Amino acid sequence: MDINKEEYKQYVKKTAPKSPIFKNCCLAFVFGGGICVLGQLLFDLYQNVTSYDKDNCYALVSITLIFLAALLTGIGVFDNIAKYAGAGTLVPVTGFANSVVSPAIDTKAEGFILGVGAKIFTVAGPVILYGILSGAVYGVILWIMEMV
Repeated sequence: MDINKEEYKQYVKKTAPKSPIFKNCCLAFVFGGGICVLGQLLFDLYQNVTSYDKDNCYALVSITLIFLAALLTGIGVFDNIAKYAGAGTLVPVTGFANSVVSPAIDTKAEGFILGVGAKIFTVAGPVILYGILSGAVYGVILWIMEMV
């Protein structure tokens, strides 16, 4: 069977299930907002229980959310939540933690050097690279603007 690209597009459009966009957006909003509410609750808890300043409490919140996402990914729960919640779990720092832990778990059988060590940042690596690169470009632009 030989079909061209246009015929294939029509076939896919006809047979692919329709995505419930409104439902997906609502679920992402609710779960993403829930993660943010959890972060705020943790911040309030850390501020009331510890003697740390705001900056250290914010750091503790990030560390806690990253730990929880990594733990839930490790025990196989995060992926089930993400299937239901969609982008709501992927946008905050929890999604970044998941993108680091998942390849590590998938490649564990290949060993720590050629498996985990070589492939742990396959998903998160580009985010780190372009985050650092854009920060450096922004810094150079800011430095040039201050000189003028």
